[in-house]
Amino acid sequence: MMDDFLPIAYFQNQFVPFPEAKLSIATHALHYGTGAFGGLRGILDPQNSNQVLLFRLERHCQRLSQSARYLYYDLPAEKIQKVIIEFVQRNRPQTSFYIRPFVYTSDLGIAPRLHNIETDFFVYGMMFGDYLSPDGVSCRISSWYRQEDRSFPLRGKISGAYITSALAKTEAVKSGFDEAILMNTQGKVCEASGMNIFIVRNGQLITPGFDQDILEGITRDSVITLARDLGIPLVERAVDRSELLIADEAFLCGTAAKVVPIQRVESYELPQQRPLTELLRSKLAAITENREPAYQSWVNVVPLS
Repeated sequence: MMDDFLPIAYFQNQFVPFPEAKLSIATHALHYGTGAFGGLRGILDPQNSNQVLLFRLERHCQRLSQSARYLYYDLPAEKIQKVIIEFVQRNRPQTSFYIRPFVYTSDLGIAPRLHNIETDFFVYGMMFGDYLSPDGVSCRISSWYRQEDRSFPLRGKISGAYITSALAKTEAVKSGFDEAILMNTQGKVCEASGMNIFIVRNGQLITPGFDQDILEGITRDSVITLARDLGIPLVERAVDRSELLIADEAFLCGTAAKVVPIQRVESYELPQQRPLTELLRSKLAAITENREPAYQSWVNVVPLS
């Protein structure tokens, strides 16, 4: 619904009303997926309604700047951050929201290329609650496989890659599940349609490493840092499908999803007691609300007046 979108967008180097931010049907990125995007959440400060809290803004801007380099576009992280802060101040959101910055080949044309082509950057946002049920989700193992880094720059959030996520998500939902889990081409557990995955076995937190063709998730990095700070044994390694089915706990994490427990994988019910999942979820929630002094560097405070 149009009412869900924040009223002001950043488009073609200026702030404009959201309905006026429009692209031609001949836009190059629309045809070839030659874009890169980010996504971050913002909330009203529970302690001060005149300011907004953004979670790990610098890291999100850094990742988008790096993703833009795959498109041969020089977009400094500092510029992205400056635009996003002004974007928030102009929109003055009064509820939880989501920001989508996007880099794309903005030329009109049909030749698939990244040279001799214009590239641009826009930002819009929307009011945003829970992406998935906080009570937990059911997952199916997708028939689609995650791309390989040797054929796709998986360190970036390249828009064209998400056709696989879309196919996997729809396959899961149409077959009665909430979410999909993709394997990599080596047959190991990789990630969900737009989230990283963790399992717990025998008190140890386990997650696929970067060598498993995963996205370098910022929420994933936050969970890993928290686990280490809390003294939770953690290992990054390949995860077998059979391990996932008998895990003591399993959860998905991402900017949109936050931390969401997995209740069931295929026909296998996972335990209802999830002490490590709940500990990490509650700790992360406290940090995003700026209630954890040790992690204040992860929270950007944006004054609205």
